[in-house]
Amino acid sequence: MPQTPLKNREIVLGVTGSIAAYKAADLVRRFQEAGANVTCVMTTSAAEFITPLTLTTLSKRPVLQDMFDRSNKEITHVSLAHRIDAIVAAPCTAHLIAQLAAGFCGDLLTTLILASRVPVFLAPAMHEPMWLHPATKKNAGICRGYGYHLIGPVKGASASGEQGLGRLEEPVKIVEQVTEILHKNIS
Repeated sequence: MPQTPLKNREIVLGVTGSIAAYKAADLVRRFQEAGANVTCVMTTSAAEFITPLTLTTLSKRPVLQDMFDRSNKEITHVSLAHRIDAIVAAPCTAHLIAQLAAGFCGDLLTTLILASRVPVFLAPAMHEPMWLHPATKKNAGICRGYGYHLIGPVKGASASGEQGLGRLEEPVKIVEQVTEILHKNIS
């Protein structure tokens, strides 16, 4: 049986505060099916949309939220940055894109992204006017310039029921694109 590019790879799934956060559960499952080990890092806002317990149960690993977890004897963002192969922020909000474009690191996810030297994938999910706003477009361009890979967004129905460009790419497509890029990096 051929080895898949994600076999035994360590993936951080960064989950941010979007209604599309419920798709993180499917992403965990799909990454695991591809052979990856998944550690979830959630922003405070993400926990308003999906519980850490759900992602802990599916990933079989604690969900990381607190950069200053005193029960952990290691510096979380540094130790994690040294043992991962990729970071996938899905869903990725306009807020996260703006933080990354400006180099802000005020929580575990943004600090981890800035502290790591692995491929970073951003899968935006937001209302179409937010995605098309000049500030978001500029920030997304800056993130691309940093070498981050943007996956989507795609056209479809938003939580409000409106159709438009801003929907999170389907989890299967996100995993396919991450796999493709990581495969190129090891070939």
